[in-house]
Amino acid sequence: MMSQQITEGVSITVETFYNEEQSNPILGEYTFSYRVSIENLSNFPIKLLRRHWHIFDSNGTYREVEGEGVVGQQPVLEPGESFQYVSGANLRSDMGKMLGNYQMENMLNKKLFRVNIPEFELVAPFKNN
Repeated sequence: MMSQQITEGVSITVETFYNEEQSNPILGEYTFSYRVSIENLSNFPIKLLRRHWHIFDSNGTYREVEGEGVVGQQPVLEPGESFQYVSGANLRSDMGKMLGNYQMENMLNKKLFRVNIPEFELVAPFKNN
């Protein structure tokens, strides 16, 4: 499954995967990973400063994750450049969703702006027995 959104000249694409080998449905542990591609479609260099996630479980659990950068980095993207990383999320149910935003800096005028991360679903594939 893939989601894409463009905000202020920055394209965010998210692809999700269910990690069966790291999940334990009997204990209510479901592990997912997601690959995020960030592409700078604007005409100025940008720097990713912070991330802010909203994580929803289908059982009603909700949490927020906020912090500096992504996967320990604060990538700088020149016009036309892209950056990709893989991260993960653990859910207490076999379905959920995530959305959020990145705080970016326009490297030319030092202005800060937000880039939306499109909502994407985390769904464990059901076994056909």
